[in-house]
Amino acid sequence: MARKPSGESTGKAAAAAAARVLADPASTRAERKAAASALTQSHSATETTGAKAAQAASKVLRDPKTSKVAKSAAASALTQKTKAKARKK
Repeated sequence: MARKPSGESTGKAAAAAAARVLADPASTRAERKAAASALTQSHSATETTGAKAAQAASKVLRDPKTSKVAKSAAASALTQKTKAKARKK
């Protein structure tokens, strides 16, 4: 588990949005994955978004048919992804 910068976690509004996405039976798999990641991070200061959840969040944000609630949860999850380290040549 990677450490994230101190003080970062999913806010109340984003956590509520993530909970709504998870409760909605019409939510897509990508929406649910991104929302679950955001909701997990609302309870822990050390959790970060994994690569697969980040891909799902990116997909949700690019889809024009996605609701604002799902995009809010996805944006929160994507914001908390750890930065990739630069490769040495």
